[in-house]
Amino acid sequence: MFKKLINNSAAKSPWIYHVNSGSCNGCDIELVACLTPRYDAERFGFKLAGTPRHADIVVVSGPITSQSKDRLIRTLAQVPEPKCVVSIGSCPQSGNVFKGSYSVEAPLEKFCHVDVAVAGCTPKPEAIMEGLYKAALLLKEKREAMSK
Repeated sequence: MFKKLINNSAAKSPWIYHVNSGSCNGCDIELVACLTPRYDAERFGFKLAGTPRHADIVVVSGPITSQSKDRLIRTLAQVPEPKCVVSIGSCPQSGNVFKGSYSVEAPLEKFCHVDVAVAGCTPKPEAIMEGLYKAALLLKEKREAMSK
């Protein structure tokens, strides 16, 4: 009974954890804009988690740098299953303008499975909200598959 109550509650309130893996902060500013009253991501239940152990969705921005790679992998390992990984911007997908740099090891897909990719440099808050919504739907499907 309690497990069903917890699963229903968690489905309506996915917590997101943001990882900046060397970005220029453009995507980070747009992600924060999603949480402001103008776009109000909390109306869909999204809340920022203070630790990856409480997160359901991990949002990654920036190219994966050599310095941030190990920290990113450790952070993703701390997130409980089921989880969704969302990449925001062009940097985690391809490296963008940082591609070919000695310290960039992009794309993110080399290190983990990316469930939702939000394209753009920088993506608009509406696109980020849509990506988070898709991730929430995927998370719900994963939870249902685990409970069977």
